[in-house]
Amino acid sequence: MSERPRFSLTSTVLDAPSAQELAGFYERLLGWPRREDEPEWVVLAPPDGGATLAFQDEPAYVRPVWPAGPGDPPMMLHLDIKVDDLDTASAYAVSLGATVADHQPQDDVRVHLDPAGHPFCLYL
Repeated sequence: MSERPRFSLTSTVLDAPSAQELAGFYERLLGWPRREDEPEWVVLAPPDGGATLAFQDEPAYVRPVWPAGPGDPPMMLHLDIKVDDLDTASAYAVSLGATVADHQPQDDVRVHLDPAGHPFCLYL
């Protein structure tokens, strides 16, 4: 094949014990509305367009460990979320159910874990 076909990233999908619960956390955190809302599948869409964030039930979900040690279930990806005030945004995320990770590798980034254990970074 000589010509590359067109590809468009449309969504990032996070597995969770409950798609509804994890989607609710990110819905409140990001302020994005639901585009799709099924019992085991939820899609949040940014108001200005772009790739969506989706959530699906995974009955065999195993909470990742960050940073992972030998034998720990590692994270498969993390979300980077730009904010205008790191301390205020961090406190807000925690008020919604996030936890601040014990390990913080950078001064200008705050690593959090969402209620299902997925790491996400808030940065300026």
